[in-house]
Formats: sequence, C-alpha cells, structure tokens
Amino acid sequence: MHEILPLIPEGASTIANNLHVINENNQWTYYHGYFPVFFHRSDDKCSFRMITSSLIISGACRNCDIMRVFNVSKRSVIRNCKKYQEHGATAFFPNIKKKTRKKVVLTQSKLDYASELLSSGYSRSEVAEKLGVKYSTLNKAINYGRIKIIKVINPQKTEILDKSTRSLVDYDARNGIGVACTRTTERCWASSGLLNVAESCFEHCHDVSCGGVLIALPALIVSGLYYKIDECFREFNGYYSVTHVMTLLAFMALCRIKTVEQLRWQSPGELGKLLGLDRIPEVKCLREKLTVLSEEGEAKKWGELLSRKWMDDYTELSGVLYVDGHVRLYGGKEKLPKQYVSRERLCLRGMMDFWVNDMIGQPFFVIRTIVNPGMLQILRNDIVPRLLKEVPNQPTEQMLATNPSLHRFIIVFDREGYSPKFFKDMWQQHRIACMTYNKYPGKDWSETEFKEEPIKLINGETTPMKIAERGRLIGKGKDKVWVKEIRKLTKNNHQTSIITTAYSLASTTIAPVMFARWCQENFFNYMMQHFAIDLLSEYRKEPVLVTEKIISPEKRKLDKQINSLNGQLKSHKIKFANLTLPSTKNNHQSNHEKWQNTKLELVEEITIITNKLTYLKNKRKKTEKYIKVKDLPPDKIFQQPATNKKHLLDTIKMISYRAETAIASSIAKECGSLATARAILRDVFTSEADLIPDEKNKILTIRLHNLSTYALDQKLDKLLILLNDANVKYPGTNLTLHYTRIGANRKIGKFP
Repeated sequence: MHEILPLIPEGASTIANNLHVINENNQWTYYHGYFPVFFHRSDDKCSFRMITSSLIISGACRNCDIMRVFNVSKRSVIRNCKKYQEHGATAFFPNIKKKTRKKVVLTQSKLDYASELLSSGYSRSEVAEKLGVKYSTLNKAINYGRIKIIKVINPQKTEILDKSTRSLVDYDARNGIGVACTRTTERCWASSGLLNVAESCFEHCHDVSCGGVLIALPALIVSGLYYKIDECFREFNGYYSVTHVMTLLAFMALCRIKTVEQLRWQSPGELGKLLGLDRIPEVKCLREKLTVLSEEGEAKKWGELLSRKWMDDYTELSGVLYVDGHVRLYGGKEKLPKQYVSRERLCLRGMMDFWVNDMIGQPFFVIRTIVNPGMLQILRNDIVPRLLKEVPNQPTEQMLATNPSLHRFIIVFDREGYSPKFFKDMWQQHRIACMTYNKYPGKDWSETEFKEEPIKLINGETTPMKIAERGRLIGKGKDKVWVKEIRKLTKNNHQTSIITTAYSLASTTIAPVMFARWCQENFFNYMMQHFAIDLLSEYRKEPVLVTEKIISPEKRKLDKQINSLNGQLKSHKIKFANLTLPSTKNNHQSNHEKWQNTKLELVEEITIITNKLTYLKNKRKKTEKYIKVKDLPPDKIFQQPATNKKHLLDTIKMISYRAETAIASSIAKECGSLATARAILRDVFTSEADLIPDEKNKILTIRLHNLSTYALDQKLDKLLILLNDANVKYPGTNLTLHYTRIGANRKIGKFP
C-alpha cells in the first residue's frame, strides 16, 4: 500500500499529520498531503464550523489542533462537534431553503374540463393543446384514473349488429387498414405513438361466434390469468395490451384453437368482439407479442408466482404432490436423444417434461429437459428444492423433532422412482415422505390378512376395499430403509403392493392417495387431446449446454446389436429343441444324416452367436454409458427447440385447464360426472352468444343460446346463477358481467 508523501504547501499551517491549511486570497484551503480536500471563504463561519467538526469526529485531528491553528475557544469547538453528531452538516446552514413542491399543473377544474372534452370526442392531443399542458402529462393523468372518460350514449340510436351486418362491415374495411379494422382512428394514433393501448368497448351484437367462452372469464380470473402480470410483463407499445393478449390466448385454449396458426381460419372480427375490440391481432402480430412476453425469463417467473398462488389457495391439496414424466414427441430434423414412450411402447425422439400435480390432477408446474437424466435426479435437483420453498403449511422444526413420524409433505410417483436410497435420503435430510408401487413385491400374502375397509376416494365416493398392512425393510446395505407396505386384494385375487415412508398415515388413507395417481394420467391424456401440450410453439432453435450428458450413441448401437443377437440365439435354440429324430419305420440312412447335419449346423450357429454376444457384452462393459454433448461426433450434434414461448403458452393452458375444472366441478353433481360436465362446457364455449352492453348501469350482459335439451338448459342455468353471484367485472373495464339464456322463463342471478 502506497503512503501519501508529506508535501507541505508553502506558507501552510500544520493541523495534524498530513493535514494542513493555508489562507490565500481571502480563502481557507485544507490539504491532505498535497491534495486539496476542502475550501471556504474566510468569513464563512458556517462552513468553517462544519469542516472542522467533521475533521475532529472522523479522527483526522484533535480539538486542541483546531484551537491552536485557528485560535478558537474550546467551548465553541465542543459545541460544534456535538451539533454535527446530532444533526449532521445541515445544522450549520439554517438558512437553506427546503425544496418546495412544484405547482400543480392539472388542477381539479382542468381535470373536469379535460374529462368533458374527452367525453365529447376530442382527441388527447387536442385536449392537451386546449389546456396548455404536455401530452405526456395528460396521458399520465388518464392512465392513473384522475381523468375519467364518460361515454355518451344516444338513447335514440341503439343499433344492434347481427352477424351478417358485422361480416359486411368487416369485409368493407379491407380497403382501408385491413379486414375488420373498423377503429381506424385509434389504430392510427397507436401506430404514431399517440395511443398506448386501445380501450375495450363493447357493442350490442347478436350471435357472436364463440361467445359462450365468456362464461369462463370469472374462473380464469380466479385461476390467476391476470395475477401480477404488471410485475412480470412490460406493457406493449401499440394497439393491443398485455391483458388483451392474455385473454385471447386463454379463449383460444378453451375453444380448442390449438395453435396460433389456426387463427388464420377464424373470423378476426368475431373474436375481437369478445375482447371489446374491432378484431384480434393477426398471426404475425400475435407471434411478435408472444416473443416480447416470453423474453428475459418473464414467463418462467410468472409461472413460479402462479405455482405459489395455487398452492396457497388450495392448501388441502398441496400436501400431496404427484410427479410423473411425459414425453413430447419431436418430428423435426434435429437429432434429439430418444426417449422411451410408454404410450407407444417405442423409443422415439422427443423432449421430457416432468409435471407436478395435485390430488385431483390439477397442475402446479412443469420441469423441462432436453436430455432425460431420470426421475430421481430431477426430483433431487429441481423439484424437491422448489417444493421445500413453495409448499405451504409445512410443520416447524420443533414439531418435526417432537413427532418422529411426522412428514413435511408427500411425493407420489410410479415405479420409475423406486429407490430405497432415495426414500432414505428424503426422510433423513428433509423429512419428506415418498409413496410408490412396490417394484419387487415378492410372494403373495395370506388372504386371511386382508380386511374389508370402507375407503373414501378423492372424488368423495366411498367404496369397500380388502387391504392389509405390514412393516418391511427394503434395500441393501447402507441403503436399507423401513417402510409401510399396504396391499389391496382385487376380485381376481391379484395383490397390488404400495410402499411409503408416510409413517403417520393410516392404510385407509394411503390406498386412495396412491390410486389417485391415475388423475395425473388422465390429465396427460386430456391435455394432449384438447389442449395440445405436445405441439411445438415455435421453430427457433437453441444450443444445448455442452456439459449436458446423454446416453452414448456407441452404447445404444451395442445395445441394439446385442438385442438382435439375443433374438437370433433364442430362435436357433427353439429350432434345435424342436428338431426331433426321424421315425424308425422309414429310418433311411440319408434322413438320419440330414437330421444330424442340421443339428450340427444349428450348434455351430449357436456357438458363433454366443461368441459374438460375449464379445459385444464385454465391449459394452468398457463403454461409458453417458457422454457429454461436446464429445459427440460432428454428425450427431443437435440443437433443442426454444422453450420461452412454450413456457408462456403452457402456463396459460394450465390456467385454462384449472378454470374449466373449477366450472365443471360446480355442476358435476347435476351432470352425473365430471367428464359429462366437461363435455357440456366444451359445447358452450364454442357456441354463439349475444353481447348487450349497458353503459348507464355499467353491466355487460352475455346472453347464451339454448342447448340441445331442456335438461341441459337447467344445468346451464344453475351455473349462470353461480357466475352472476360472483359479481365479476370484465378486465380493464367497469362493466359487471351478467349471464342469462335466451328463453329463460325466470331471472338468473341478481340482474334482471
């Protein structure tokens, strides 16, 4: 460390070591070494007191040094130091004026005048010019709600637009900006930067296509479609807002419009009416919006916030988490690693998704990986650390210490996750209970051990089951762990074995929790069929981390050769066993020799195949199972499909699935089953409806068309009553949603 040379300016007085002061041209200048650090006029007593006090308090000098050099009293020095310690430097400058608040530009009278002008039809730029304020100031006041735009309704002109009229108007607009672009003024303002986003304004329309999907809007809001989107996403600069895009994507999912490209075959004006706009974004425009929304990991952050919200909202379901892998098949040109697809019983190219669901199949989050390292590694590295942070109502350390059999939460998975070592690590390190089917059940138990118990299933039904329970030690060596084993005896005397480390749960609780794993399988089937979770969201490619490990192509090649030779060996051994000696009645010498030669040929071929198998198996033992991506041959290197948009769209599909489940559950009892309720909702979502806005009473009425039978209409009416009681406003507007049905002979909900 270099020291400052003690260079003293000529004519300076020494205050302390390396600290000097000199008075030149009626100005005191303080030096630290040869660096000037402070200065003030000779008559500036306030600055003198502040500087000398700060030097003393900081330890640069002592009280006596200031008294000696400047010839001041001890009392004044002590008083100044005390003032500096208590109030800081501002205590020496009492005459400094505080900053005053700027004069209010938009007074209340100007705000009222601006509201009147805007409601009369004046543009924002014209109003700003009339008031003599900046456009940005006026725009900020409107966005913050200080200026309210009141729409004037002419009671003498209530034009009702039917579908034919709307189609003609949308078609005529092609000669202007584009098909269905009827709000030309606002679009021009948006393109020139004079309008941030368009306002949702509804028209009185009959028979709007897919208008029935608006009944899902309350459930979408509750499920978190607009949850903290202002924190996670930045607003667009243009005609469409983030709220418009989110609403459109959710409506697409519920109406089974599975890809953005399928919007080309939908009427843009009809779907635009559902958003309160003239039309929806064109496909290219919507893709650009999705790119903006999914950049910089914003979609992933939003998904994490939603996962925590869902767990907090449904604490009774978040104590048991179901984990399972799902392969998204890939048919592109990239040579992605192959995954075993159980539903196809083949090894095919694809990406691996690990989903975490609740007891009724509703999703919390998904972990994606281009290379499948196995469920256990994903659980250890990605899922368990996240669950420890997000699962609510976990027992405290004191509660866990008091009750040795108490667990934090339960993870349920299939036989792929069977591992005594994993069970032991999860319990000892985190007190997490695991549950799965027994991979090695062993011999059947005696039927006398099974007792018929009433088991309450997840859907609320109670059914009798013959179950038995034992304690069991599984694993080998240090990996041994004590588990509870529960078996169910079926009608055909088959015993289904379940093992778990949830020691505090009774067998009558463990059985339905394990069997509820089929809800997750049903979720995969439903999402593939109706929400297209396997489809690619974009065609952009991303490089794979060079440190990622995949199964060695050389080992895959050896496995294929060994399997082929095993098949040949089995076939030759069957032929050798079935080759019998010719009958003794016609036992000619030639037949015996032919039989003997055939046997010798088969023995020779079996020997050759056996030797090849031995060589290949030895070679496979010496071959590394996994290699890094960077070690692949040049012709085997691949890229992965980009995942940013996939994160966003899958999150919206999860929200849509949860919303549909919530609505279907409310009428499942009347419909007989949840599947029937879902079928009815799918029909309603794609049906036509009338939109009737009432700006005076601030009500937006959605009038649905009748279903195929009167019984279905009655079930629909019960749903509409529940929706009206929720008293939900359309996002971005002050219009309260009210639902009714054409031909209803009584009032539905609160509004007439």
